[in-house]
Amino acid sequence: MFTIALLIAGSLGGGAYAAVQAQDDRDRRTAAPRDRDRPSGGPAGPGGPVTNVADGARVAPLRRVVPPDVLAVGGGPISAAQVQRIAKLGRVRDVIAVAGGAVQLQGRSVNAFAVDPSTFRSWTPPRTAKAEDLWTALAADQFVVSATAAEQLRLSKGFPYAVVGRTMPTIMMGGSGALGLPGIDMLVHQKTGRSMGLVPNIAVLVNAPGVPPATTVRAVGRILGPAANVVNLHEQRFQSPANGSYLDLYKSAAKTCPGLSWTVLAAIGQVESDHGRNPGRSSAGALGPMQFMPATWKAYGVDGDGDGKADIMNPYDAIPGAARYLCANGAGRGGKQLYRAVWHYNHADWYVQKVLALAKAYSDQYR
Repeated sequence: MFTIALLIAGSLGGGAYAAVQAQDDRDRRTAAPRDRDRPSGGPAGPGGPVTNVADGARVAPLRRVVPPDVLAVGGGPISAAQVQRIAKLGRVRDVIAVAGGAVQLQGRSVNAFAVDPSTFRSWTPPRTAKAEDLWTALAADQFVVSATAAEQLRLSKGFPYAVVGRTMPTIMMGGSGALGLPGIDMLVHQKTGRSMGLVPNIAVLVNAPGVPPATTVRAVGRILGPAANVVNLHEQRFQSPANGSYLDLYKSAAKTCPGLSWTVLAAIGQVESDHGRNPGRSSAGALGPMQFMPATWKAYGVDGDGDGKADIMNPYDAIPGAARYLCANGAGRGGKQLYRAVWHYNHADWYVQKVLALAKAYSDQYR
């Protein structure tokens, strides 16, 4: 009988939350020889028709990045009513529910989410969200794995592998990247997940800008009950440079302005949007993770990721745009010029003092 069991740790990533294991013991006993008995990195062999790239597969362009603050995994399917209650919590901006479960890949248990690539990409780290090839592959019914899984399981892009759930389809690997979700090491298309018997609405991701994540964790936990495992994704143990984090973007952008410390950019990013958690339009009309006024962005916006456009909402563009604006006002020269440059960013002395104090705190923290 197909069962659901709760695991305390992720299968590969070591995440300390309850991931959902969905496996059919009877199918496992009668399945074809497991992949670990075959040469590592090669094709998976018999197990079902290979899912190839579908002609005309489409994925919607990335419109924005939605940093997930909380991940909750239910003890069973999360109801639509519970999702609605989470969405109505104070200052919750976005909620997405996904199917999931544990499958067998290369003889190992791997926690997988089944998603719509056009909507889910926004919830992944910026570098992954921008990787068109990954989402196009997922839209074409290939699977995508974390960089950790690709290395540990010795998976090769473009090769087919048997993936064992309730059924055992053979699916092409479409690529790998940082998924940013502890313990989740695989993404499949939602229709593939349905055919494999992954559990619908087993997990939710929550974006609640301006709220301490621990507060959201408690509120979500009350809605889902004690069987759910709710995780604060901002905890240090879940942070990884491989995610293409805001910290990396601040450091990279600061290099474009000699003399400008990345800590100043980080401080402005914290004050303006809490590092992308609140990028919406302000009362003054400012937009994006660095809260540019559109007229200022038109003059100083940067195409930081080389996609042919300077997008005020994209942190890959907005953060180097902020560095360019600060540099144009003398921030790289330090001292009074730095003070003046930050004042130009927001014409208030209290703002400058807050930014510089935060910059010092970042400098002390990351010595």
